[in-house]
Amino acid sequence: MTETSTTRCQAGDVLAAAVEFGSAEGAIAAARDFTVEFLARSATSSRPCPPGAADAARLVVSELVTNVVKYAPGPCRLELALHADTLEIRVHDSHPVMPVARPRDPGRLGQHGMEIVLAVCTGVEVEATSHGKRVRARVPLF
Repeated sequence: MTETSTTRCQAGDVLAAAVEFGSAEGAIAAARDFTVEFLARSATSSRPCPPGAADAARLVVSELVTNVVKYAPGPCRLELALHADTLEIRVHDSHPVMPVARPRDPGRLGQHGMEIVLAVCTGVEVEATSHGKRVRARVPLF
């Protein structure tokens, strides 16, 4: 896992960070830890990140990166951007097949990842890229 950047942009005061890793074992935990650390570094005494919001962000990252580990043959890039009241999560991978949320089925074992992401986030977009796809999800923080 290699952290590629952490910057504070003056326009809109957006804090962003990115990390790249292979789709190997340990990537899911590393992505979750990276997200929690990013939110902790971003918090201020006047504006701490609510614990429930950090848990929701961690869950969304976990589900999206799990899909990468299970289905994408190559590397993954996780980008986080903290806006005023939202964490934008972007996951890039090399697999061209778009994820699909299956209909709710409490009896189904597994394959609930996108269903969970859609339930937790205020918006989710998936788009094809020249090297695979990008999933962008927005988690409300406050």
